[in-house]
Amino acid sequence: MTECIFPAISVSFPSNCRGRRAAFYLAAEEYIATRMPEGNYLFTWQTKPTVVMGRNQNAYAELDVDFCHQEGIDIIRRKSGGGSIFANEGNVMTSLVTGKGAVEPMFREYANNVAASLRALGAEVEVSGRNDIVLICDGVKGKICGNAFYHLANSNIVHGTMLYDTDQRLMKGALTPQRAKLLSKGVKSVESRIALLKDVLPEMTVAQLQEHIVGSLTNRSLGLTADDVRRIEEIESGYYEPSFLMGRQSLKDASVMCRARIEGCGDVALAFEIENGMVSAVRLEGDYFEMGDAESAFAEAFVSCPWTENKLLERIAQHQPYKTIRGMQEHHLVTMLNEYLKQ
Repeated sequence: MTECIFPAISVSFPSNCRGRRAAFYLAAEEYIATRMPEGNYLFTWQTKPTVVMGRNQNAYAELDVDFCHQEGIDIIRRKSGGGSIFANEGNVMTSLVTGKGAVEPMFREYANNVAASLRALGAEVEVSGRNDIVLICDGVKGKICGNAFYHLANSNIVHGTMLYDTDQRLMKGALTPQRAKLLSKGVKSVESRIALLKDVLPEMTVAQLQEHIVGSLTNRSLGLTADDVRRIEEIESGYYEPSFLMGRQSLKDASVMCRARIEGCGDVALAFEIENGMVSAVRLEGDYFEMGDAESAFAEAFVSCPWTENKLLERIAQHQPYKTIRGMQEHHLVTMLNEYLKQ
């Protein structure tokens, strides 16, 4: 990855690609990351009503699946961590593909540049928490942009959802986040966490907002061809494979399940299967961001480990699986397990 991401290369699609399903654009990120020369590429897009889950979330814990089906809301899972979001034609979705390099400075540069682009329009915004951009209106802060990222072999992918407007009824009905997550942020519902750019930029259309973001963050362009689109569609089909889309097992029947909301990290749930006093399997769930393959790292650390305090602490110190989860430290993991380690 070059020292500076911006200005990036603007990616444009053939005219028949407007308003595709979210999975098409997520697939386009992968295609650009793996098929285009190394560089920094950015594009914006819109989609019909859709819920996009984080990589490690359980659909039935985070969404009202029946409501989504009844209302024609598409359900998709992205390959980055973070929480579930609702998107529709009132959102500007932003996708950034960079070369290989450290994630943290890249993620920070992306968020800061998007915030600067909005400030240039007169919106009072700031980067907040682990992945949000918030709007300050009459002294009250509300989230207008959430962002997530993940790695491929030689690239990083960042995507964000920017709220210009939304359908509050569909958003509230589709998303069913855990009550603890909302209470940890001092709010009582999904809708009370958000703000809308249209309230401070009433004369601007969504199309104009897209044009401004692309214009302020890029200085040259790349046009995709019909052949590129066909290859993207081949990747897109994988997002609807049942095993990927809805296949995550519930953790509630595990031998031991512990969950924590960790400041700067997110919601993390660990499930251990224990047979004959030994750990036989480990599964994870949550809205955390991964710095590596967390589930493999935790399995390597704990599978075949005796379920005793000394042995588990020994494995934590030796393998340090917590390092694969952004914002998690050793004491967080030990605290999560402490209730069971003392038994």
